Amino acid sequence: MLTFYITRHGETEWNVQTRMQGWGDSELTVNGIRNAKLLGERLKDIDFQSIYSSPSKRTQLTSELIRGNRNIPIIFDEKLREIHMGDWEGKTRVFLEENDAANFHAFWNTPHLYVPTKGEKFLDLQERVLKAIDDIKQAEESGNVLIVTHTAVIKILLAYFKKLPMENLWDPPYIHDTSLTIIELDGDEVRIVLEGDVSHWGENFD
Repeated sequence: MLTFYITRHGETEWNVQTRMQGWGDSELTVNGIRNAKLLGERLKDIDFQSIYSSPSKRTQLTSELIRGNRNIPIIFDEKLREIHMGDWEGKTRVFLEENDAANFHAFWNTPHLYVPTKGEKFLDLQERVLKAIDDIKQAEESGNVLIVTHTAVIKILLAYFKKLPMENLWDPPYIHDTSLTIIELDGDEVRIVLEGDVSHWGENFD
């Protein structure tokens, strides 16, 4: 059996400012660093053979904080990057609601109909994310693997494994920073053990 432990990067400065990140990037906040360390403590007894991470700066640091001083290889995969948002990146949600209302509404409410002027459609994202998962499954036939990635990537994976249509992409749960999702793959059988769990936050959860 192959078990995926999937998490989102720690909170970033742009998250706090409600800016769209995509392939853009910003530093982890003090809160984001703390939550990544808390997740590392939660997972300290899991025997991970590999960590697969998006190469974005925020996911790289999150991977390192979760790993701590353990000797686990971190493998960076471009296919695990967040959805490419083109010229939206760095823009606030308020700005986009005022200046690109139709596309912004489609992104969050009808993702199957979202057609960006620049960047990726959700179907484009799905194609590369599923290729990343296939590559991991071929490289790691069994055991425990940590995947450190982004919100839309995690939502794509959950929708795929639940066999949900793209229009249900943003169904609950909300994917908080450093939230933990666990998926077990045993042959053709898929078991979603946990979704978007942040119990390691403790009193930090608000």
